Amino acid sequence: MEDKNDRRRKKESKLLLKWVFKLIGLWFLINITFTFVIPLFITLGIPLFNIASFNQFNLYFIFAAMLLFIIIIFGFIIINLSVRVNLEYQKSVIFRLGRLNRVKSAGLYFVIPFGIEREKKVDLRTITVDVESQDTVTKDSVTVGVNAVLYYRITNPAISIIRVKDHEFATSQVALTTLRNIIGQHKLDEILQERDQINLRICQIVDEVTDPWGIEIERIEIKNLEVPKGMQRAMAKEAEAIREKRARIIKAESEYESTIKLKQAAQEIAESPVALELRRMQMIAEIGTEQNTTTLMMIPSYILSAAKEMTEFISSQKRQ
Repeated sequence: MEDKNDRRRKKESKLLLKWVFKLIGLWFLINITFTFVIPLFITLGIPLFNIASFNQFNLYFIFAAMLLFIIIIFGFIIINLSVRVNLEYQKSVIFRLGRLNRVKSAGLYFVIPFGIEREKKVDLRTITVDVESQDTVTKDSVTVGVNAVLYYRITNPAISIIRVKDHEFATSQVALTTLRNIIGQHKLDEILQERDQINLRICQIVDEVTDPWGIEIERIEIKNLEVPKGMQRAMAKEAEAIREKRARIIKAESEYESTIKLKQAAQEIAESPVALELRRMQMIAEIGTEQNTTTLMMIPSYILSAAKEMTEFISSQKRQ
């Protein structure tokens, strides 16, 4: 694609060339007038004006001045058509009489004008292409809408001009086709979970195709994946069921572990009954630290029976 400055320069050159042709025509008209018309009028005796002052030297001086002016204007036009400047990120592919001649980098250079040498400028910066959205059927027969973004740059300007007409359109179409093919080889769950691997695979395939064109694919990213509404609801239910199953398993495992611990604690307490009393006192102390609480002390029945027997024994001793 030509630069705006090149188009403006060509427009100015065409305008200057038009004025040069006008001046050349005027020069020929004046030359013919002074060479043929005026002598004819003098011969016929037709009075014009006093041309005594216009001797041969004056006529030659006027012709030479006009010719020099035309040559200077023509020289400016040639310089304007010949001088070219490339920016740091540009390269120009130059064709001479239709054949590839050379490639010029950033800076000032010259070309032969008037169609002898033609140039094509190439941008070496990374180009971003939005791969259009398309409906694709996955391996498990789910229709999804997918689009992507493509990043590439030109590594060989001459080959990119010679071997492909529109490198941007061609690269985007290759990426579009490859994206559809790769999506069709994977299931929906794989696309959702293995997006990085799919992006890498697409990038490798597209790079293999565009490498003969002098184009390097830097990156391809799947930007959006549109799943049908019904499939979204089914996936939501599936995810909810999996989470509920996981919660129940975790709860059952925790209850199983707590049962084992309680069993071990019961065995320890059975071996040492004092440990049960210590645990009970510890619980009472913990409850008592809280404010606005009512503490209930659980006393075993055998302690009450022992206290009753002790009271009766003491009473019988006093009667005696």
